[in-house]
Amino acid sequence: MPVTIHDVARRAQVSASTVSRALSASDLVRRATRDRVLAAAKELGYQPNPAARSLITGRTGNIGIVVPDLNNPFYTGVLRGVQARARQSGYAVFFADGEEDPAAEEALVRTMARQVDGVVMCAPFASNAQLHALAGVTSLTLLNRRVRDIPAALMDSAGGMRQVVEHLAALGHRRCAYLNGPNSAWSNRERRRGLRAAASRTGVTIVDFGPFEPKFSGGVQAADLALADRVSAIIAYNDLMALGVLSRLADRKVAVPHEMSVVGADNLLYAAVCAPPLTTVAMPMEAGGRAAVDLLLTRIDGVEDGADPYRELSTNLIVRATTAAFPSTDTAAPVPAHGMVSATEVH
Repeated sequence: MPVTIHDVARRAQVSASTVSRALSASDLVRRATRDRVLAAAKELGYQPNPAARSLITGRTGNIGIVVPDLNNPFYTGVLRGVQARARQSGYAVFFADGEEDPAAEEALVRTMARQVDGVVMCAPFASNAQLHALAGVTSLTLLNRRVRDIPAALMDSAGGMRQVVEHLAALGHRRCAYLNGPNSAWSNRERRRGLRAAASRTGVTIVDFGPFEPKFSGGVQAADLALADRVSAIIAYNDLMALGVLSRLADRKVAVPHEMSVVGADNLLYAAVCAPPLTTVAMPMEAGGRAAVDLLLTRIDGVEDGADPYRELSTNLIVRATTAAFPSTDTAAPVPAHGMVSATEVH
């Protein structure tokens, strides 16, 4: 038979109500009594009933996380961080796929709110107004989206792109393509901001293509457009697109990196094991998940105390075999202009 709260009370020689307070509101019980109750519970192997504890504390012991695309391995890394940090704090995790749909994201959070103490939304597609409304329904924290008055863990995408441009400029590249992800994505806007700043400083021209789906197929589609523009390097919104670019360049018999350099972002496992291994910006996926949960638990506990609601996480360039010095043959003629140049937008 399972051990009950009454068994613990008899062993500790206290009332069942004292056991309940010692386990759920320890500040209401003397330390010596609490220690005796905890020792008895441990000795008997007592496990509190989550439903009963919820009635006492008003907490469910659960948190939710909504990601835009569970097929993207980036979010698998984030989920590992979320799960690890939640487990440390005794929380279970519910997760759901918003399918890059603002209405679906909003519906999921409103449904989850009845079963969780708070929700982490990863790179949400929902509008600022929707997010503010959801923050009034449940404790809310964002990952890779900055919205006023809502805590967020933010990866330094702009800084990562500055490192990319500086790396390519040092290799002699002067005309590079950037393959945009979704226009509405905060990360894409931050990448463009970093590219603009670095291009202006280094004299590199960045030719803008897209937006494209942030998937392998998006990279395949984009590669031909970049080749037609006579660039010497291609910077993809993420690693999945970069892998699509590498596949298409191989089909076109374009040698990487001797004829074309390629850079991705995220540092997925695939980036290290593809051939040739991909130069990419490492994004702190697990650290981002942990930071988002930290911010969420702070909000759930109501102990912000004026602290900065944003947690910045650094990124770093990992140089592998898909970038090399500017080709000696005139496959990508430099131009005198620099900065960001818009190509024909592709939908």
